[in-house]
Amino acid sequence: MGGGSMKYISILVAMLMIAFAGDARAQKRVALVIGNSAYRHVPQLANPINDAADMTGKLRGMGFEVVSGHDLDLNGVRDTIRDFVSRLDGADIALFYYAGHGLQVNGENYLAPVDAQLSSAIDLDFETVPISLVMSAMERSAKVNLFFFDACRDNPLVDNLARSMGTRSGSVGRGLAKLGTGIGSLIAFATQPGNVALDGKERNSPFTAALLRHLGTPGQDITRDLVKVRRDVLAATDGRQVPWDNSSLTSEVVLVSAPVEKPDETVGKAVAADAGKTGAAEADNSVELAYWDTIKSAEDREYFMLYLEQYPQGAFAPLARMKIATIERRAAEAAARKAEEAKKAEEAKKVQAEMQVAALAQGDSLPAGDEPDGVLVQEVQKELNRLGCSVGSADGVWGQGSRRALGQFERHSGVDLASLEPTAAVLGALRARKARVCPLVCGRNQEEKNGRCVKVPVEAKLPPAEKKNGEATRKASNGSCPESALVAATQMANHGRIGFSERTDFLTQIHTCGRKYTCSRVIAGSPWHCRWR
Repeated sequence: MGGGSMKYISILVAMLMIAFAGDARAQKRVALVIGNSAYRHVPQLANPINDAADMTGKLRGMGFEVVSGHDLDLNGVRDTIRDFVSRLDGADIALFYYAGHGLQVNGENYLAPVDAQLSSAIDLDFETVPISLVMSAMERSAKVNLFFFDACRDNPLVDNLARSMGTRSGSVGRGLAKLGTGIGSLIAFATQPGNVALDGKERNSPFTAALLRHLGTPGQDITRDLVKVRRDVLAATDGRQVPWDNSSLTSEVVLVSAPVEKPDETVGKAVAADAGKTGAAEADNSVELAYWDTIKSAEDREYFMLYLEQYPQGAFAPLARMKIATIERRAAEAAARKAEEAKKAEEAKKVQAEMQVAALAQGDSLPAGDEPDGVLVQEVQKELNRLGCSVGSADGVWGQGSRRALGQFERHSGVDLASLEPTAAVLGALRARKARVCPLVCGRNQEEKNGRCVKVPVEAKLPPAEKKNGEATRKASNGSCPESALVAATQMANHGRIGFSERTDFLTQIHTCGRKYTCSRVIAGSPWHCRWR
């Protein structure tokens, strides 16, 4: 065989190997990543926002197009899911990762946005998102579907819902319920169905930390990845948490291909000479891009210093330098704030010491039978009101209400007062405080909003039913119409009217108050949207 034929064969073999190695990159991979930490009505979670950020970087490094969101309210969750679903058409692999609060009711699993409160049973349909909504969309569009749920944490929203459901509270379960899958799907939970997982004390939860270590091991099937994840979580939690998965995959799923072996030297030298520079440049760019996706959200300057050492002329070098400058500026600002706080604390200690000296030298309480100066009393009362320790009207009369307010100041500020009587030293201590001291306490039917107590709006109730011609009717008047058309539709459903139906996606009705409304939804199982006509 001549030298020309041998060179042709070597080029053909190398091209086939390059095509095989690039097969994973040619796949269309789409991922949805959501992490909810900052819940508004229950204690916040420490790790989900970190878990979601780190998983986003991990997945992008494996060639996924990632739609991500963190600390999303109900509208934010719906909009993010809509964006994700719009990109699924023709996907080879679709992946959904969620970290945050979730719950199960009657065997159905729900995701809890950060604004969920679940103070009544009906809130389940209007404040949460069913997991099945995402799963059904994925299984219709993608060939392989992967689901990861780090949402089995101890959830106080479950307690809220159970209390509101009374005798039906038995349908509310701990953790998430077991999910069924279509062909070509894999579901992984942080722990067994119905159990509660640990949030963890490190940056990531035990489950997500193990996923970040093992997911996408080069050349390894994903089911083997999850075996290693399970072992790590068992070790990290002393056996208290056992990750669980359910698979209907019909073939191996390898997220990262094994490194391609070098072609035999007698065959590959011809191609190596021609394609070496181009291949090396593409590989280097791929590694650089994956590295940048992993560190771009970091807040530690060392990550970006290391990037600049590896890629001093890299594509992201200017951004890395800007990141370093931003991190250093923020650190300087934090140090300045800390120094200012320390200075204020020292000044407060100095004022307290001066008060104690004045009390010893002059006596800080009033002689028996003497009335305090009205102007001094009024100034002290004004300062107490300014600091949130309310005395009511600053009328210049020192009574029990004023003494109680001064006692609150003493308790919340940490300043030791010689007595609860108005003196020049007390006035000086009050004026030395620039910010609110006493916490805001709101009355019944009020709530705190922007540092003020405001009245909680109460929705008008429908008038009681009346009997007319043998059927229950209500007095119709626009004055009794709810403000929200969605609430009106819900009321109609709860009182035996047509209301919502599982068999239609559009309806128009007249509320018992006499006003017409229209409701629609995208598909069965998705949320309803209603408006007054």
